[in-house]
Amino acid sequence: MDFNFSIPINVISGKGCVREKSSLLSPMGKKCIIVTGGSSAKKSGALDDVLYALGNEGIESILYDGIGPNPRLDHCFEAAEKARNFGADFVIGIGGGSPLDAAKAVAVYTANPDLTLYDIYSQCERNRALPIVLIGTTAGTGSEAGRVSVLSDPATGRKKSISPTDCFPCLTYADPTYTHSMPYDITVSTALDALAHAMEGYMSVKCSDIPALFGEKAVELIWQGLVFLHSAKTNPDEEMREKLYYGSLYAGITLAYCGTAFPHPLGYILTENYGIPHGKACTAFMDEFIDRSAQYEKDKTDRLLSVMNTDKESFKRIIRELTALPEIKMTEEEILSFCARYDTVPNNFIFSPGGFTKENAVEIFRRKFL
Repeated sequence: MDFNFSIPINVISGKGCVREKSSLLSPMGKKCIIVTGGSSAKKSGALDDVLYALGNEGIESILYDGIGPNPRLDHCFEAAEKARNFGADFVIGIGGGSPLDAAKAVAVYTANPDLTLYDIYSQCERNRALPIVLIGTTAGTGSEAGRVSVLSDPATGRKKSISPTDCFPCLTYADPTYTHSMPYDITVSTALDALAHAMEGYMSVKCSDIPALFGEKAVELIWQGLVFLHSAKTNPDEEMREKLYYGSLYAGITLAYCGTAFPHPLGYILTENYGIPHGKACTAFMDEFIDRSAQYEKDKTDRLLSVMNTDKESFKRIIRELTALPEIKMTEEEILSFCARYDTVPNNFIFSPGGFTKENAVEIFRRKFL
């Protein structure tokens, strides 16, 4: 048995938890920057609740709402400069995966004024990131339960992740009612993303006993939601929203300790070059992933399918139909150019079932898109 486990996050859950537990913000400091995207923080009601909670505790705040999908390094850098000028003691991220990931980068940049834009990817010595508080408004990334931050290079559009331990949030407010404002298509895409996190982490060679338990609970809850979304083709009710949201948090914990497998770096290419939403870009390769898992990790694959109460072919069909990619055509030259980034083999490949190589990636792209 492998029972080694550490999760340095204080998670407060339930409807109204931000207002009810505002006192937990007081130890963070007297000033903060709120990092959000364009709309979800406001539409969900989360921003209003946070502003109420901060006011209740006498904490001053400023807002940076310039984070878009696939958060850019330069926007995080800009927000950090604003935070330093304000004298922020901590960072609050509100939104889906992009604002939450951005908040982690902002916390690093703010505490380290000498870092250049790309130093965040390096192993150089630096100050500890500012304390981070996260509030999710989607049931997808589980970023509020982990340390991973996926950031985009403004020059190339390429996505690359960081996962230092000081990017774990010190406080997470988990209120599933904030997800109720998501439209159907975003609900589907974020649920697919959460399922990818759970399954890729669970099948990783790094997965030990405790993250595996979170992974199994994640797929149980998320699959129920995906089956409903597939059959009803309408938004779920409050009970199903709650299952999807907490499923994404379970998946986020598995992700934090096990990382992802090859569907994620392959999916980045579809997002960067063809505008495919992140969740659907990852599950575009779920056929190949479940087949490879069944080949190299049969017992674990059978276990997950049993937890989901489905079989492999039904699983593949539902995921394909929910992913619903538009027609994508690539030339041989484009495929080789896209896959050149894998000359340095990423950990996602190394820890995939059976291992994975650049040549495997090229073969999959040829088969699907040539």
